[in-house]
Amino acid sequence: MFAVVMWYSVLFSFILLHSARGQVSYSIPEEMAKGSTVGNIAQDLGLDLQRLRLGKARIYTGDSTEYIGLNKDTGLLLIKEKMDRETLCAKTTPCALHLQLILENPMELYTITVEITDINDNPPSFEKKRIHFEISESAVTGARFMLEGAVDADVGVNGLQSYSLKPTDNFVLELLSQPGGDKKVEMVLQRPLDREKRGVVTLLLTATDGGDPQLSGTVQIHVTVLDVNDNAPVFTQKEYKAILTENSAKGFKLTTVSATDADEGSNGQVTYYIASKEDIVRKMFIIDQYSGEVALNGLVDFEKASNYQIDIQAKDQGGLSDSCKLIIDVLDINDNKPVINVLSMSSSVSEDSTPGTVVAMMKVDDADSGVNGQIHCIINDNIPFALTSPSSNFISLRIEQQLDREKDAEYNISVTCSDQGVPALSSSASLSLQISDVNDNAPVFEKTNYEACVLENNTPGLSIFSVKASDADWNQNARVSYILEDSTVNGVSVSSYVSVQPDSGLITAMRSFDYETLKHFHFRVKAQDGGSPPLSSNVTVKITVQDQNDNAPQVLYPVQTGGSVVAEIVPRAADVGYLVTKVVAVDVDSGQNAWLSYKLQKATDRALFEVGLQNGEIRTVRQVTDKDAVKQKLTVVVEDNGQPSRSAVVFINVAVADSFPEVLSEFTDFAHEKQYNDNLTFYLVLALAAVSFLFITCVVVIISVKIYRWRQSRFLYQSNLPVIPYYPPHYADTGVTGTLPHGYNYEVCMTTDSRKSDCKFSTLGGQNVLVVDPSFTETMQHTIKKNNDLEGEYSTSVRKMLYTLQNKHNHGVQNN
Repeated sequence: MFAVVMWYSVLFSFILLHSARGQVSYSIPEEMAKGSTVGNIAQDLGLDLQRLRLGKARIYTGDSTEYIGLNKDTGLLLIKEKMDRETLCAKTTPCALHLQLILENPMELYTITVEITDINDNPPSFEKKRIHFEISESAVTGARFMLEGAVDADVGVNGLQSYSLKPTDNFVLELLSQPGGDKKVEMVLQRPLDREKRGVVTLLLTATDGGDPQLSGTVQIHVTVLDVNDNAPVFTQKEYKAILTENSAKGFKLTTVSATDADEGSNGQVTYYIASKEDIVRKMFIIDQYSGEVALNGLVDFEKASNYQIDIQAKDQGGLSDSCKLIIDVLDINDNKPVINVLSMSSSVSEDSTPGTVVAMMKVDDADSGVNGQIHCIINDNIPFALTSPSSNFISLRIEQQLDREKDAEYNISVTCSDQGVPALSSSASLSLQISDVNDNAPVFEKTNYEACVLENNTPGLSIFSVKASDADWNQNARVSYILEDSTVNGVSVSSYVSVQPDSGLITAMRSFDYETLKHFHFRVKAQDGGSPPLSSNVTVKITVQDQNDNAPQVLYPVQTGGSVVAEIVPRAADVGYLVTKVVAVDVDSGQNAWLSYKLQKATDRALFEVGLQNGEIRTVRQVTDKDAVKQKLTVVVEDNGQPSRSAVVFINVAVADSFPEVLSEFTDFAHEKQYNDNLTFYLVLALAAVSFLFITCVVVIISVKIYRWRQSRFLYQSNLPVIPYYPPHYADTGVTGTLPHGYNYEVCMTTDSRKSDCKFSTLGGQNVLVVDPSFTETMQHTIKKNNDLEGEYSTSVRKMLYTLQNKHNHGVQNN
């Protein structure tokens, strides 16, 4: 047997290491000899042998018997007592010992699990050496006779695996699976019995396990053949169920089983027996052999067994029988208090110990199960400690907050553990802990970060808000000073934006803020105490600049030139909703201060035009008629939504006409009026240059005109003459698709009295926007530069209009 044990030890021993939370597992076979090695715990946990010796390493088992010990000199776990898996765990799998390795200085806990594997050291055995049956010779084929099963203390493949019956002349063996994994063994009659030929039949029932080598047990079956009794009892149910509360009184009635026999007389009398092979079942429960009533015969402990399965047999006087199973579920009651064991405890701890330092370690057990065994531990309130649970039934007392000896030099800690039962049961343990003093209190800000808002355009020196920090120390160590840490905002030192008063922490603005330039910025403030060495802490401060409505809307289109007259052309055939132009404006403010609305303030004919409140589009309200004046003046106000609101005014001239001369004559008169009012002495008349049929010719003409204009500008600049040989104003064509920019070239002949000058222009017609600028008080260089900028902006549209005007011109020549 010793050789078998050693062979299993070599074959099955292995080590499973788990790095998480200091856990290590071993697996060893049962029946190992004393002094055998389980594993090298020092090597598996990465500990050196000096740590084991200085840390006073010890194994905590929690049981009275120490099966495994620790050699601190070698770091080996050794067998101290031979272990029988069947004695330790019975049928429970896996079978394991849960140990704890405890180290001190510093305190550490490691969980060790040693699984005890089964070896095939128990053969199947029958409780009786012989089984007797009395069977009527009239028993029909297929009649069943329940046999006593064998018991094998081993588990798994080493447990009971199969049965065999010899000889099989009259009977065969049949195995039936039952709830819980057991197998019911029945002997089935396959050939009728004949008492005259054979009055006694002897059989051999063999039970075999699955070990290597296989072990077996046998029992003899003696069958006495009787006459006449040909009906066996039959249970009304094959399976009965009952519920039993733990600690129920002896004699508690569980249920009543019932079987009937069709025979009469003594052959029909049924008696009941408990056929289970476990001794604990036979001692715990009894059955009335005549009534079938099952009652409790002992005390039931849920912690030992939560379920019982009882095999009940019914026999008649002729030896025929039937069987059923009674399943009893035991209900747990909360009858066990939690048990607190203090494994290790520190007598004192420094006040500068870091949070998370373990000061005590305890193990809490509750023998109950379910909610009755769920444990919740608490400690007294208002102390800087907390309980953590590194495993299911171990708790550690750890420092949760920074300790302060000046506040409390000693703590009396009460640990109370309660289960979740109804009513709940609890236990308590008292711990005393001394706090040693160090200087370790730094200033602490009231908030982790600060935020403040300030309106733009503030006055320099404005007090924004204060930061506040407190120090738990006293005297000089508690005197806090506030320092603005050096940083930059937009490349400039933050000290040019704000300042912090050292004593009060008051933050003051050093300049006036502009929301459009700086919306928010961050900086840090340090609080430093007066200790030696000083301790400090930092906090981040965010200043948000709030917008004020200090910017009026800016009109982007139409461009409001100083002395020019801008006109949008609307054909008289325009339909209702015709897009005349669109006012485009922006506001550099934000939020509702930048929400713009457009309103028509003045108009020559208010019934003809309207302005979109949100989009600024100017459209016709009704059909244009011949009675409408050619010259229409509109004044549009653009307002923001600020309080108070700011606005901008746009002046727009609209020409209602179908021909260019009509527009030109009307707006020429209008230009004369503005010239007289402004004492201007020059007229600017533009003539549209001829266009070519091909795009390349058009480009050449434009380049030639630019060269010509540049040469003339040089000449005029040197001669200081107020005569403009070439000047291209711009206009916009507003069709149904929007505003299209165009350009015309005019040939001008002027005398020194520009009011008497002649002008020639092409007779090309179209619906266009005309710009007439009467102001010639500026120098020639400024005028040319301005025209060059306008040409670049509308060069693409000019190309399109040149092609259109050329077609119109050709068509007019053919008609003439």
